[in-house]
Amino acid sequence: MKPRTPADSLIVLITGATAGFGAAMARRFIAEGARVIATGRRAERLDALKKELGERCHTAVMDVTDMQSIDAVLAGLPPDFAAVNVLVNNAGMAVGLEPSQRAAWEDWRRMIDTNVIGLTYMTHALLPGMVERGRGHVINLGSVAGSYAYPGSNVYGATKAFVRQLSLNLLTDLLGTPLRVTNIEPGLCETEFSEVRFGGDKEKAAKVYRGTEPIVADDIAETVFWCATLPAHVNINRLEIMPVDQAFGPFAIHRREDA
Repeated sequence: MKPRTPADSLIVLITGATAGFGAAMARRFIAEGARVIATGRRAERLDALKKELGERCHTAVMDVTDMQSIDAVLAGLPPDFAAVNVLVNNAGMAVGLEPSQRAAWEDWRRMIDTNVIGLTYMTHALLPGMVERGRGHVINLGSVAGSYAYPGSNVYGATKAFVRQLSLNLLTDLLGTPLRVTNIEPGLCETEFSEVRFGGDKEKAAKVYRGTEPIVADDIAETVFWCATLPAHVNINRLEIMPVDQAFGPFAIHRREDA
């Protein structure tokens, strides 16, 4: 077997690193010697992460829905962090679980802006440099919702289907380069995800995981780290990951009472 990609050769930019998957990924990569650029909107959490992880962690307040914010952060990267060779498009959200006909347009717009526009802008900004340097890996955080519909997933599931297809399309364009593209597709994971979806309602969010042993942030961080440190000739295209307590249900069928 060819040698694995050494973690200490990686400069990893993680969006949405203030909690959940992103913070866990930052800790996992730093623990193995990588340099990490941790970004997010909550300055106080980034400050705490920087204090915890030390000089190999560069933090920057950034909103992926604001292109000027992205441009400013990328232009201001210190020289030791500028040659990003792993982009983890982790920032994303689900907002609401109402059926489409009752969903708020603003919720749909927030998901599209973050999950689609933000992810594509980050990728578009960093991809040319990776190609020019002959090294790079784009790791996107998709979801099983991008492949399997469930009630209330409407635009959230559609944004993750976009992420899945974009990841595959990037691979076709990058054929002939040494760059890699991976889409990680988690199922039931216990993070702040459901709290965000339900507007901060902790009790409602807790019900999602009641009676189960869901995936946690460290599980996804380990998966992302594994993909990024495989031998350079190996690419994981898609990786679907769910807890043992989750599977697939039967088709839903509506039966008329007068039938």
